[in-house]
Amino acid sequence: MRVPAHSVCTAIRDDIVSGVLERGGRLTEEQLARRYGVSRVPVREALRTLESEGFVVSRRHVGACVAEPTEQEAADLLEIRTLLEPLGAARAARRRTEAHLKVLRGLVRLGQERARRGQGEDLRSLGGWFHETLAQASGSPGLTALLTQLRHKIDWMYAVDRTAQPVETWAEHGAIVDAVARGDAERARALTALHAERSLGAHRLRRPEPLSGRVRTSQHPVNTAGARN
Repeated sequence: MRVPAHSVCTAIRDDIVSGVLERGGRLTEEQLARRYGVSRVPVREALRTLESEGFVVSRRHVGACVAEPTEQEAADLLEIRTLLEPLGAARAARRRTEAHLKVLRGLVRLGQERARRGQGEDLRSLGGWFHETLAQASGSPGLTALLTQLRHKIDWMYAVDRTAQPVETWAEHGAIVDAVARGDAERARALTALHAERSLGAHRLRRPEPLSGRVRTSQHPVNTAGARN
């Protein structure tokens, strides 16, 4: 059975974001196919997709390599997010479904509970699910895809300061959901813009380690059932 390229793409992207595949490191089809237990065809397609997203670059006489974004490029991503996330929230206020609201409210309850108890281990992943669901509630596949790419790239380039105030953060999430539930697009936009601006100070640019010249050796097959693009 042919492995979907999007599953391979997700696996490679995850390894780039986590730093397993180092910035500037060369990516060969043969090596990646062996690493993920697939043929070279889905790897080739995945590399084309990742190049279009900015995670991979093609270099003359070298081939595909993990991109090495500049500090300015990283800063631009945060600025773009502060513009797009409020737009997504405003559209969500107009287009959300009851299913979206149920998920958003459940995430807010869970996030607020864990923030109050100081259980911060899962808060970042919960925050990611919250913003992903909010983007999906916009009813705009193009905007959702852009916001998803932004989150992946920001996770790649930035670490989030754990000293940020989680209780306040999840209170802001709750206020955004309330505005979305009421269909108040302008309030949802304003609250999300303020939330995005406040979060900027918690982001710390990751400093990539010196390139070792090799890919780390841990290998895993692609999970075609659970992989998400």
